[in-house]
Amino acid sequence: MTRDKAKIAITTGDPAGIGPEISLKAALDPAVRAACHPIIVSDPAVLDRHARACGIRLDMRIVGYAGDLDGDDDRLTVLDCKQPAAASLEFGVTNATAGFASIAFCRTAVKAALARQVDAVVAAPQNETSIAQAGIKFDGHPSFVARETGTDEDDVYMMLSCGGLRIAHATLHQSVRTAIDSITRDKVTRVIRATEAALRAIGIASPRLAVSGINPHAGEGGLFGKEEIEFITPAIEAASMLGIQVSGPFGADTMYQKTDIDAFIVMLHDQGHIAAKLLAPHATIALTIGTPILFSSVAHGSAHDIAGRGIASPQAMIEAVLQLSKAKQQARAA
Repeated sequence: MTRDKAKIAITTGDPAGIGPEISLKAALDPAVRAACHPIIVSDPAVLDRHARACGIRLDMRIVGYAGDLDGDDDRLTVLDCKQPAAASLEFGVTNATAGFASIAFCRTAVKAALARQVDAVVAAPQNETSIAQAGIKFDGHPSFVARETGTDEDDVYMMLSCGGLRIAHATLHQSVRTAIDSITRDKVTRVIRATEAALRAIGIASPRLAVSGINPHAGEGGLFGKEEIEFITPAIEAASMLGIQVSGPFGADTMYQKTDIDAFIVMLHDQGHIAAKLLAPHATIALTIGTPILFSSVAHGSAHDIAGRGIASPQAMIEAVLQLSKAKQQARAA
């Protein structure tokens, strides 16, 4: 076992969905195993059930501490997070037990990252209805990771990545009216700074950013709205004064045609998600930026309709693990 490889925790998400299946497939992928030490965070009984249903050959090494990786061992390392009630859940059900277990898996992985037992975390999809039935506050991974790491939620954002395209979001899971009302000069400045810092953390030495407007044509000089004049342009100017290479605001419908940009920043959920999911519907990953740990998740759902059938694609999980592995290697070389 090569000690200088990154340790990437893979948390299996909703135990009634495809999360355990795609986590296993990703952790067993030859490219992943060549790039890092994958450590699945789950209940071994949940993994065994999904493996048998999906025809995945499974040879587990179960540990109680993510640092227990010394010695040569080709088995799949599993950080044990026992959730016995979840192991008997039917595939495809929405259930409080599933919600509670999925949060337990994710929380355990985040704690391991905070303790430096692992270098990064990749999370399989959650089911927000099951989590709500469990009585747990959850409105997406960024705010969850913020709370778990003691980070101000206002300083944590999501950046989608698919291929060479990266899109950071100033707002996420809230109504359009609420999102627009929350856009301020300070908020836009913070997301610009968080995006620039995240790009540096993954090895981009001199990031170039482009910022969208809220309104059509970025407000057309105030004809279609004043938010660009009152909030977004002043935030861009403030960030530029800090030495950040940032331009805009641009219309969100034409901005993505720019080829010399390392990341785009949008104001609203759909301004970014529609573009990313059209370009890579099954291979888009979501990086949580602004926290003290490297955390990524896939940008698709828990797919209850195909859970346990062995046909779910692990491509987004594989891409997320490989990206974070590469980021850690670049950080170590810097």
